Amino acid sequence: MAPRSETGIMKILWLLLILTQFHHAHSASKGVTASLKAKWPQTPLLLETSEFICESGEEKFWPFVDTVRELAVYKHGESVRSYYNLIVKKAGQFLTDLQVSLLKLSLSLRAYSPTVHTFLQIASDEPPPEACSAFVSVHGQLTCSTKDMKKLLKTAAGRPKPYLYKNDHKYPGANGTDLPVVILYAEIGTKKFNTFHKVLSERAEEGKLIYVLRHYVAEPKKQNILLSGYGVELAIKSTEYKAVDDTQVKDSKSSTTDEEDDTDEVQGFLFGKLKKSYPDLQGQLGDLRRHLLESTNDMAPLKVWELQDLSFQAAARIMSVPKFDSLKLMRDLSQNFPSRARSLTRVAVNLEMRKEIEENQKRLSESMGIHPGDSSLFINGIHIDLDLHNAFSILDIIRGEAKLLEGLHNLGIRGTSMSKFLRMPVTTVEESYALDIRHSAIMWINDIESDSTYRTWPSSLQELLRATFPGVIRQIRRNFFNLVLFFDPAQEESIELVKLAELFYKHKIPLRIGFVFVVNTEDKVNGFEDAGVAFFRLWNYIAEEYDVTQAFLSMVTMYNRVDVGDSLSVETVTAYLKKKFPKANTAKILGVESSYDDKRKAGAVFYRKSGLGALPVALFNGIPLSSEEMDPDELETILLQRIMDTTNFFQRAVFMGQISEGLDVVDFLMEQSNVVPRINPVILSPERRYLDFTASPVADDWDDSMMFSFLDSKDKTAVVSKRMKYLTKHEEEMVYGVTIWIIADIEQAPGRQMLLNALKHMSSSSNSRVGVINNPGGTPSEDNSSLYKAIWASFLTQTSKNTLDFTLKLLKEDTVQLITHDTKIKDLLLQGMDQDAFEKKFNTLDVDFLRSQQRFCQEVLKLKAGQRAVVSNGRILGPFTEDEEFSADDFHLLEKITLSTSAEKIKAKVKLMNLAPRKSSDLIMKVDALLSAAPKGEARKDIKFVKDKHSVLHLAAREDEVFYDVVAIVDPLTRDAQKLAPLLSVLGQVVNMRVQVFTNCRAKLSEMPLKSFYRFVMEAEVSFLGNDTMSTGPVARFTEIPESPLLTLNMITPESWMVEAVRSPHDLDNIHLQEVSGVVNAEYELEYLLLEGHCFDMSTGQPPRGLQFTLGMKQDPLMQDTIVMANLGYFQLKANPGAWILRLRKGRSEDIYQIQAHDGTDSPADAEDVIVVLNSFHSKIIKVRVQKKPDKLNEDLLSEATESKGLWDSITSLTGSSSVEEGDKKKEDVLNIFSVASGHLYERFLRIMMLSVLRHTKTPVKFWFLKNYLSPSFKETIPHMAEAYGFQYELVQYKWPRWLHQQTEKQRIIWGHKILFLDVLFPLAVDKIIFVDADQIVRADLKELRELDLEGAPYGYTPFCDSRREMEGYRFWKTGYWASHLAHRKYHISALYVVDLKKFRKIAAGDRLRGQYQALSQDPNSLSNLDQDLPNNMIHQVAIKSLPQEWLWCETWCDDSSKPTAKTIDLCNNPKTKEPKLSAAVRIVPEWTSYDSEIKQLLKRVQEQKPEASNTGPSQTQTKHTGNQRDEL
Repeated sequence: MAPRSETGIMKILWLLLILTQFHHAHSASKGVTASLKAKWPQTPLLLETSEFICESGEEKFWPFVDTVRELAVYKHGESVRSYYNLIVKKAGQFLTDLQVSLLKLSLSLRAYSPTVHTFLQIASDEPPPEACSAFVSVHGQLTCSTKDMKKLLKTAAGRPKPYLYKNDHKYPGANGTDLPVVILYAEIGTKKFNTFHKVLSERAEEGKLIYVLRHYVAEPKKQNILLSGYGVELAIKSTEYKAVDDTQVKDSKSSTTDEEDDTDEVQGFLFGKLKKSYPDLQGQLGDLRRHLLESTNDMAPLKVWELQDLSFQAAARIMSVPKFDSLKLMRDLSQNFPSRARSLTRVAVNLEMRKEIEENQKRLSESMGIHPGDSSLFINGIHIDLDLHNAFSILDIIRGEAKLLEGLHNLGIRGTSMSKFLRMPVTTVEESYALDIRHSAIMWINDIESDSTYRTWPSSLQELLRATFPGVIRQIRRNFFNLVLFFDPAQEESIELVKLAELFYKHKIPLRIGFVFVVNTEDKVNGFEDAGVAFFRLWNYIAEEYDVTQAFLSMVTMYNRVDVGDSLSVETVTAYLKKKFPKANTAKILGVESSYDDKRKAGAVFYRKSGLGALPVALFNGIPLSSEEMDPDELETILLQRIMDTTNFFQRAVFMGQISEGLDVVDFLMEQSNVVPRINPVILSPERRYLDFTASPVADDWDDSMMFSFLDSKDKTAVVSKRMKYLTKHEEEMVYGVTIWIIADIEQAPGRQMLLNALKHMSSSSNSRVGVINNPGGTPSEDNSSLYKAIWASFLTQTSKNTLDFTLKLLKEDTVQLITHDTKIKDLLLQGMDQDAFEKKFNTLDVDFLRSQQRFCQEVLKLKAGQRAVVSNGRILGPFTEDEEFSADDFHLLEKITLSTSAEKIKAKVKLMNLAPRKSSDLIMKVDALLSAAPKGEARKDIKFVKDKHSVLHLAAREDEVFYDVVAIVDPLTRDAQKLAPLLSVLGQVVNMRVQVFTNCRAKLSEMPLKSFYRFVMEAEVSFLGNDTMSTGPVARFTEIPESPLLTLNMITPESWMVEAVRSPHDLDNIHLQEVSGVVNAEYELEYLLLEGHCFDMSTGQPPRGLQFTLGMKQDPLMQDTIVMANLGYFQLKANPGAWILRLRKGRSEDIYQIQAHDGTDSPADAEDVIVVLNSFHSKIIKVRVQKKPDKLNEDLLSEATESKGLWDSITSLTGSSSVEEGDKKKEDVLNIFSVASGHLYERFLRIMMLSVLRHTKTPVKFWFLKNYLSPSFKETIPHMAEAYGFQYELVQYKWPRWLHQQTEKQRIIWGHKILFLDVLFPLAVDKIIFVDADQIVRADLKELRELDLEGAPYGYTPFCDSRREMEGYRFWKTGYWASHLAHRKYHISALYVVDLKKFRKIAAGDRLRGQYQALSQDPNSLSNLDQDLPNNMIHQVAIKSLPQEWLWCETWCDDSSKPTAKTIDLCNNPKTKEPKLSAAVRIVPEWTSYDSEIKQLLKRVQEQKPEASNTGPSQTQTKHTGNQRDEL
């Protein structure tokens, strides 16, 4: 039977192949390819690798540099592939296998190319000496030879030190401030680098200089790198109105490498198997496959009933194929959906699957707010928002996770228990800690809940939720707000604070006020000699005899009698006492034997135990105010702000049901996680440093200090933790949650005291064990280490109880005195200790292990000899100064913080592992250090599905390896699926993953879910060609795309990329494959990375509208400029990777304002020059705060004052020059015309519009074009046209801000740019701008329009004509919403408008338009004609001047009789006839054809003059791909 069926298949195959031969005789492979280059040249992969390694730790960077110091010699001897493999192999010496995989991905993404290029840009600003492959800069002086460098070093001290950047590579060595700094600019791996490196590293180790390395490539390869990590979309365009240019395009010669899509099965034929079975028929099988695909690429519209279930049908199809093919299929279905849709309609959906999907959706919706059709990606429980994250940020996340996963794996935590540890909630470090204010030493002067003063106030918590006016303080009878003042009554600073407290009390602000008096604590003290004590006793007397309120008011009266600048004196107190209470016995009250001395010490004891800073100090709800906030002038405002903030906190708590009516609000406050028994900034600081315990060193011996010195810091830490011995309270072995290491010189009193304090704390706690590391002031020897040796000998030979008691005895000062007076240590042994064993060990202990310990202190803990520090579960606190104490109370606080943040939870999990107690305690310490050191984000989610048999795709991870737990929730027919499927496929090749994909389908679809083809460009590794050369790089390839639809190409790139098309003869806005032979090639360039910022005026808190910033370099300070908008104080600047200087623009900005502070930049906050480093593909957002200069407080940036000439001068046109005089003359007399166009047809119209403008005016014209969407051919020819017709032009661009609601359709984005950014697109010097649509023909002098009086309105538009009666039914503005909204006003057309930019900016029209757009655009059905609907909608807020009707005539709406007087003719679409634009132009405008042929002649001449070889515009430098690309690494 088998042979016959084989023969049958063969016959069918031959028949089909013969048929397809006829069909494909003339059919060539068609398709579209898109690639994206960086603007900067190739960066060597070796340098990128060094930056990747540096990110794992600067400690690894220098050994790697040493390892590859002459690697470049292999570059020319080896093939490119083997040189790449050599780099990866060398890197592998410093990286784990997982990190090597991530390195390969980062090299494929070229993720570190911007970092390397940043250094090259810094070098270019030096600038480099001629003909030098490497050079050094010694305090600003440059040289290429080591000999000259030595001379320059001698004179370096006389020159200022260079600026060092945060990401500079500083050689580990001496760090003295008086040392000269030498910056080496060189390419690592080259001989010249090695020569310099040898000399500099030696000198740095000797402590003679500071050596900094910056990458420098003397002759970078001209070829630019191809980027990846972006998406490309071919969207299907509506062809309702034909808008395609009929000009023929010469096809490019290139063809697509026929990389077939991965779809293996087509109409039942499994082509993968067929090709294996019949290798000799490869070509014909390819043709057959293509023929079958084309017949299935049926683009006929689907019926509504066929659409309904498409999402479920796609899911059913994906779930039905073998698991390893499912992601591939999801990618194919989503990315080629328009041509796969029909085949999906035939798929049957299993009822169980549908039911399961719905059950899971119900759970996801309730627990996580994920609704049907939504997408979510979780990596190890971390939520990855696909709208915010890109390939580069996901690589960073995966890299960060690698450290955690490998760490836990190395510590022996594997499999499912790993995810339990990862998902364990590690409490984030609090920003502000609070002290518990339920303390008897606080004297409360009022109580909101019980005092009669407040009895009329309501007491219900629900009052908090009642609506009030903003800023009103609610009067509720609860102690929500508590102020505690710690002060010494006799201190001058206390007076103003008490007066402020009285102000709050008198005005019945709902603030409970308490005092802690910190006065003299001696037993016998005379109140007649100490003002503080006298005050305290008088307070007690009044409080006892009368009440606390009376005592408080008396205090205020006393303070009012103190002169300004004085403090409270005994005389003031006694005088007040005698006057107010004449009958009282003064001596009995104030004297030594006072009866009113109760609790005098309590305040001082509480203050000392609290660890608060210098007096006076205030606590608001327990949180200490900083010394700046304690300024009496500021304090009132700060307290009112805190009251408002706390109101919000309580409102939330009441709303969420966290607090109920019966609960004491102070108890509720004091049970929050940020409340601590003591405030110690060292312990509570959010800046935390941790040891890394995750290494498993080969050698684990510290007895040989020489061997120990060769270990890296992780290995050193692992050895120390393994060899450490502990003092414990209990004899039996126990599991301890906190491990404390004391690092100190035990021979010195401060060191002994610190260890004693730790042991004192340990005696009252069962959670801690204490280890000791000796750090003597000198080199360890027998003489300076005897105490520590004794403790260590006891550890090795005695029981833990005896060791503890013996240690406590050794630490006592009288014991130390005995030892200094020659008492032998063996004579101090306690009863019950094993004397012989101790003595033998003590006498034979070698001090070499102490040298290892000291090396650990210096190299890992970064301590100097003799310095003290504390390590708690790997967290390093210190070094402490000599007089800084770390008391038993501090150890108690440290333990509480360590346990509550993480250790308690880790201990519970570790106990379940049933390890030996010592092992468990070690593991808790190590895991705590690992998890606490990891950056804190939002809590990790644990995604659970109700059922997962039919709706969740499971891909298992490889056993016994570190794996990532990935959960994707996605509807297979969404844009997110188009991106997610290829992303998961690539990540699966890079790292070991356990994947679950839940198909989150939408039911009852009413329209096509996807209207585009899509490719996500990303590869797991650098790819090579068969001849071992590097492939040109990743490219988006669209093959086997249906030829009938009209397509538009869109690049979907990371948020901060500004991309432009630089080469393609085709119209990328209108791709029609039927009319193309071969392949449409589109080359794009990453023109700029975006620097975004927010700017505020410090004195007003408002954005300084119209303020201008410039960005540049030392040599060229003005390279880019921008204007600050009022919305969020937002501004954006364009730059390439490098270090840039941000300044206020010369002119009014610099005259009126100065920069006061900045965040997110790379220079210190007080530096004059604001330096911003752009060194990655990530977004960079900075904050700048400015202030008006003291003498310019009343000046307004946007006032009518003359604008500086400098700005106009800087905008030199791309043709002709501009001098100051010329600028002056022309400023008023230049006609500024703005227009936008996309696609070859509209660019053809645009040229004609320009010609018509020029023909009708004698005034010089400057055209402004939106650069974002212009084709390469237009940008290439515009300079020639400018030259021929004598106009100026400028290409402007503005990236859509991320905070403004995004549009996805290209046409709507262009419309948005027409109206939303008018205030920031043009320089302030441009007073008026006229927008003219590309498809308009001008018949009058536009100067008339510029001169027209707008009567105070910021802009003027022409209303729509009413005269053509037959179009009445199409005038949508005459009915419904528009009729009522406009209220008899006209609806205006956006094809022509004039903007008075000065007025527009002054009334903040741009900010208002953006605000309204933000509100309306959330509804997809609003603003259907965005550029037109928005100004008409805002007509009541931003007035429109209606221009005379003759300024815009359009056949669709205006009758024929008005045409002769028309000043411009617009070719607007006709909804009735839907006539194509081109035929309408020829018919309606007689002069159009002559304009068109004139421009065609010009373009023809340009084409003929162009040298054959060049096919690119003036702005692009392209190089041809050559076959042998040996050198580009």
